[in-house]
Amino acid sequence: MKDILRVDNLSGGYGSIHILYDISLHLGKQEIVTIIGPNGSGKSTFLKVIFGLATLYEGTVSYDDQDVTNFRTDELVKMGISYVPQVENVFPNLTIRENLEIGAYRIDDDISDDMEFVFSIFPELKRRQYDLTATLSGGQRQMLALGRALMGRPKLLLLDEPTAALSPAYIKLILEKIRELRDNGVSILLVEQNARSALLSSDRGYIFASGRVVHQAKAKSLLNDPKVNEYFLGVVSE
Repeated sequence: MKDILRVDNLSGGYGSIHILYDISLHLGKQEIVTIIGPNGSGKSTFLKVIFGLATLYEGTVSYDDQDVTNFRTDELVKMGISYVPQVENVFPNLTIRENLEIGAYRIDDDISDDMEFVFSIFPELKRRQYDLTATLSGGQRQMLALGRALMGRPKLLLLDEPTAALSPAYIKLILEKIRELRDNGVSILLVEQNARSALLSSDRGYIFASGRVVHQAKAKSLLNDPKVNEYFLGVVSE
């Protein structure tokens, strides 16, 4: 499988605050890869470094066979990378439809087909497209955040804990939709605290602890690995 994203020996953080150490990771085209690990292990920071929202100290980032190390966020968006943060990922005072239109700000041609594609993935949004986003539940807002990202016609989605604080029913639904997006040709790098649910929907997984990759394997292998709980506690056997 050809890689759409490759990260080699990445170190980074926020200004002088060092969070990530020598991380290497790859994501194949039309693949879901989940990053799991304890709180504070650098998972979200890793996505932000890739997307130009945190500081890269060392290492390289390649996207679709092009070196994009230290590219600006707007440049990455134009190239087909979308990032959905965990919080503040929609505009509550705008309608659902207006949020989606904002997601297509870089598209110069007609976006009606893009809108219909999003509505085909999230029919609940179509029914409420003229409602204010402030009236949506947490799960519905996450669907809208994903939909808005899709309006930019991404080839790669970076998702930071899309199921955080959701009910079990919405966790299941959001992960089902993520698989559906993968089946429609989008590659997905996912950070999740709902580790088991996310791995059940993934092709491969990485475990972060203390800002480093401590283990990687196919998702099914991680689900059956007795050491996963040990990694989550941040204690790694020699």
